[in-house]
Amino acid sequence: QVRLMESGGGLVQAGGSLRVSCAASGSIFSIKAMGWYRQAPGKQRELVAVITSSAPTNYADSVKGRFTISRDNAKNTVDLQMNSLKPEDTAVYYCHADLQKDSNPIWYRYWGQGTQVTVSS
Repeated sequence: QVRLMESGGGLVQAGGSLRVSCAASGSIFSIKAMGWYRQAPGKQRELVAVITSSAPTNYADSVKGRFTISRDNAKNTVDLQMNSLKPEDTAVYYCHADLQKDSNPIWYRYWGQGTQVTVSS
């Protein structure tokens, strides 16, 4: 079984910073990409940032220049450093991992349980 455990998040004032982290564990052969999505009340889940095993990254336009994603391939962890936070960043942040469980070329996407980030104005 594969498990993604998130930590961090919380409440911060606008302009402040937060860091969320995610660790993948269990029957993992290889992880192709890890990243973060978020979902605000009444809105669809949206991509925030993703990083591949070779380190190319992709960010939503709304967070470019403010958020930084990083990854430790050896530990199967991914972090999201969020600076200059805005009230519109308020959402539940979900970690995901696209991975193989064994040598078969079958990829699975797993999700964490989500962590709340609230930015007050």
